[in-house]
Amino acid sequence: MRNRFMRSILAVVAVLAFSPLLLAQTATQSGAATPDLSGVWDLVRELGAGGRFSAQKYLYLEDPPLQPWAMEIYKRNRAGVTNPRAQGNEGLDPNGFCYPSGVTRAMVQHTFEIIQVPNKLVMLFEVSNGVRQISMDGRGHPEGYPAGWMGHSIGKWERDILVVDTVGLNGRTWMDRRGAPHSDALHVVERFHRVDHDTLEVEFTFEDPKAFTKPWGAKKTYRLTPNVEVLERITCEDHLQMGKYWMHDPGK
Repeated sequence: MRNRFMRSILAVVAVLAFSPLLLAQTATQSGAATPDLSGVWDLVRELGAGGRFSAQKYLYLEDPPLQPWAMEIYKRNRAGVTNPRAQGNEGLDPNGFCYPSGVTRAMVQHTFEIIQVPNKLVMLFEVSNGVRQISMDGRGHPEGYPAGWMGHSIGKWERDILVVDTVGLNGRTWMDRRGAPHSDALHVVERFHRVDHDTLEVEFTFEDPKAFTKPWGAKKTYRLTPNVEVLERITCEDHLQMGKYWMHDPGK
């Protein structure tokens, strides 16, 4: 009888030990729990000039620290634009040629959804069906990884901060809609901090010795939008509907 009783106690302890709820509580008490960033996030509108709110879908207001050749391209992209908050020349905008936005521009221009699963975090962007995968299994950046629009991203937790390191970007996108270029040496580090249930802050650091004279950065705030879904939106379809379609490749 005593052996049966002890076996029953051990079985209960084993079940509780592997209970997800108990594991979560233990992790929280030990300070080892990682926040869940899942959800649909949208850029918080900021107070701009004249006290008006605007989406501020930009990384920077002042000119970024560009190398001379990159500054010439930036000036060309902004030729005829007098408002520093205005977007770059539409006729030179890579989005106008149906190219994906790339990591930096997508993070400030498009609503996105975060799906967080063990060993991976996936971001779905509203425009051009953009998908970004962030490996969370401790791997590094592989040698010879082909350059792409979203690059290669790896992440790790530093307490409650998710640090994402991205390389392998192809250099064919603008940093944001204002028109600053970058090269294929762009290195992006983001620090995601869920300040509260409805607020996500992301600090950006950009390094690109080919295009920038020094590292620089930005900080943006996002709001959780639980009643919003990320839908399909194709840039080329938008331009066809507006009667705009450029066959010229701005990268040539």
